[in-house]
Amino acid sequence: MAPVARLIYAAITSLDGYVADEGGGFDWAVPDDEVHAFVNDLVRPVGTYLYGRRMYETMAGWETMDTGPDESAAVRDFAEIWRAADKVVYSRTLDAVSTARTRLERDFDAGAVGRLKATATVDLTIAGPDLAAHAIRSGLVDGWHLLLAPVLVGGGAPSLPDGVRVGLALVEERRFSSGFVHLHYRTNP
Repeated sequence: MAPVARLIYAAITSLDGYVADEGGGFDWAVPDDEVHAFVNDLVRPVGTYLYGRRMYETMAGWETMDTGPDESAAVRDFAEIWRAADKVVYSRTLDAVSTARTRLERDFDAGAVGRLKATATVDLTIAGPDLAAHAIRSGLVDGWHLLLAPVLVGGGAPSLPDGVRVGLALVEERRFSSGFVHLHYRTNP
């Protein structure tokens, strides 16, 4: 039997656990080139990104971003990686998608995502804390990549849902010169 692809939750989060501050800002989460290159290597083997509407709207800019020589190598590399991946956007309010290799789903269906994992030949990621909460509560998340930014924002959009208990096993950690820390966990069955 072919191995089942993993569903990975990846997020840049403040040390106090938020992906956006109370005003919706996340300028404090912009990675430097070292962190960006690391993220590129994390997502390079991923075949499909699962997004909620807000995360998709944030990431859709990579479709048309100017990736000329004025951009860093890490930015140019990420744009190529992002454009090559398939995307599934879950939204009841979005009328249409604006990027290639993208399909729109109205509702998150845990069974459908489970079937997608079972038939995928490479890993999938899920991004956006609201959408990820559905997958976490459904027991679909196999891997966790949290990049902790060296900042406390005091409130906002939490990176992880309340009311869920999941056992995790630490796979690796890494410190960056900018103060970011990467924590990689796998779900402990």
